[in-house]
Amino acid sequence: VWAYAKVGHSSPKLFDAISHKAIEKLDAFNLQAIANTVWAYAAVGYSSPKLFEAISHKATEKLHSFNSQAMANTVWAYARVGHPSPKLFDATLHK
Repeated sequence: VWAYAKVGHSSPKLFDAISHKAIEKLDAFNLQAIANTVWAYAAVGYSSPKLFEAISHKATEKLHSFNSQAMANTVWAYARVGHPSPKLFDATLHK
């Protein structure tokens, strides 16, 4: 999805399919994959509430390992698609 977002191409069918698979495989995502995934969805203006909810839990758990760029990209993505994640946003304030 990152490549699609990078060129500004939104493919709802692809983004829907990826969101389902990403939720299943989320435990295997590293920090960059987490940040890049939500960034891609936000960059094309496509929201996947279930994916963003699942990632918010995983990102909050791993936030201590995020670098400043990954953290900024992640919270920007949530703000961009209008997905509230109070725990994630609160956790970034305390990092």
